Amino acid sequence: MFRVISKQLKQVSKDVCSQRAKATVAAASGLPEMPPCEVKPTKHEGPNLNDVMKIRKNNLSPALFTFYKEPVYVHQGYMQYLWDTSGKRYIDLFAGIVTVSVGHCHPTVVAAAEKQMKKLWHTTNIYLHPKIHEYTEKLVSKLPGNLKVVYLTNSGSEANDLAVLMARMYTGVYDCISLRNGYHGASPYLMGVTALSTWRYNSPTGFGFQQAMNPDPYRGPWGGKHCRDSPGQPQRPCDCPQGQCQACDNYVDQLEDVLRFSMPKGRVGAFIAEAIQGVGGSVQLPDGYLKKAYEKIRANGGVCIADEVQTGFGRLGSHYWGFESQGVTPDIVTMAKGIGNGFPMGAVVTTPEIAATMGKALHFNTFGGNPIASAVGSAVLDVIDKEKTQALCADIGTYFLNELDKLRSEFEVVGDVRGKGLMIGVELVKDKASRTPLPADEVASIWEDTKNMGVLIGKGGLHGNCFRIKPPMCLNKGDVDYSLAVIRAALKKHASKK
Repeated sequence: MFRVISKQLKQVSKDVCSQRAKATVAAASGLPEMPPCEVKPTKHEGPNLNDVMKIRKNNLSPALFTFYKEPVYVHQGYMQYLWDTSGKRYIDLFAGIVTVSVGHCHPTVVAAAEKQMKKLWHTTNIYLHPKIHEYTEKLVSKLPGNLKVVYLTNSGSEANDLAVLMARMYTGVYDCISLRNGYHGASPYLMGVTALSTWRYNSPTGFGFQQAMNPDPYRGPWGGKHCRDSPGQPQRPCDCPQGQCQACDNYVDQLEDVLRFSMPKGRVGAFIAEAIQGVGGSVQLPDGYLKKAYEKIRANGGVCIADEVQTGFGRLGSHYWGFESQGVTPDIVTMAKGIGNGFPMGAVVTTPEIAATMGKALHFNTFGGNPIASAVGSAVLDVIDKEKTQALCADIGTYFLNELDKLRSEFEVVGDVRGKGLMIGVELVKDKASRTPLPADEVASIWEDTKNMGVLIGKGGLHGNCFRIKPPMCLNKGDVDYSLAVIRAALKKHASKK
């Protein structure tokens, strides 16, 4: 008994010393202590970093890339935190590329997956099984209007592929429109839909798509301080009357030009857009843009596709879906990433009329909507409702955006702060006046420093100069305050080198 108590006292003493040591290091660096976490990582027992890098070089696709000069070797995750193999903890502000919605290894989602795995892994939809029916009924209850028919897929790229095919089948028109700077997947079919040159190979792909001018209030030709539904507005003069956006009208005119010159006369198959462009650097469209764009597309016989792969499931805070923030209801909605909290699944949801076109030939997906995926997806919806993650995104996200906006006033290199809820972008520039993108090596240096201080941030935009902050939707104020202190310290270090 004495030995047990002695051992427990030693462990308590060790934990106290460890906490004091961490507090001392944090104080010495000028940072607050990282918020506590009740979970302790297990010991890593797999290959070491050197062996992993050799395997990656010799046995995995050379197209794969890792973040950071010194890569993070992730070992374990819980909610908004990740641990590397050394046991170092990080606040994850990128959520596996905007994929972990309700939290790494969320207990409710883990339990749902485990329960289903013990009962039935797979059967495909040639037989009836309860989970796909329970899940799809629950999913369509979250969507407005007549968006009632679900096609379950394995990824966002597959969902967007199918949505474009469906639109062309329904309208009978091949030519379609997407936006410059938009990303919708990198499959051969979608490479022409995506309009970021960094994601396109010199190969014939994606025939039939034309891109309209990107309605970017910060970097585009038009935009000002009243253009976005965001706490962060462009620092550009704006002469628009209250409640009107001339920039929006100018960008819609550019879309109409594409309809006029690049489509078959008076006809278009589809228009696809994100409400906030993810890979493109969290670019937020002007207020009312999608509403006016949808009117133009429908007047020319086309259907409207909302890509909700990154903006869906309450991440914007004010609405469950990104398109709702623009006051529209699309004809087809695509979703993935957060739909499964990291489990590989996606979906297309459309109207019965459009869905009927897919009955003209056999259409089948071996794994789409399998029992485990359906159980996981259903659990994610339950957690979003029960834990009120949408409201949390509105509250914590607005606080985060407002505090980041203070950094824009403090540092010349912070050119723009934008977004909504926990879909946030910070664009780095050489100076505010020119808006010239900050050189890649300087962006990388700031980025590396934030990682070294325990905060993982995404990166995007055509020039790779935009920090993408899209964490699991369970982030708390303590996490935000620590992250802000880290970002400020990294920016100060960069400024001191000038």
